[in-house]
Amino acid sequence: MAIETHEHEKLLTPAEVAAMFRVDPKTVTRWAKAGKLTAIRTLGGHRRYLESEVSRLLGTT
Repeated sequence: MAIETHEHEKLLTPAEVAAMFRVDPKTVTRWAKAGKLTAIRTLGGHRRYLESEVSRLLGTT
């Protein structure tokens, strides 16, 4: 389930990003740890990803 930040930018879960790239969610987490993708942490410590950045990496913008 995507949530929106105060700038109206959608934040995607690792599972949502993984589905877009057709990879495992753990791969998305590895990409974030390697600096290939920017992860935003929620208050609960979960990773979320900016929809605009994901779209740019997919070439869909």
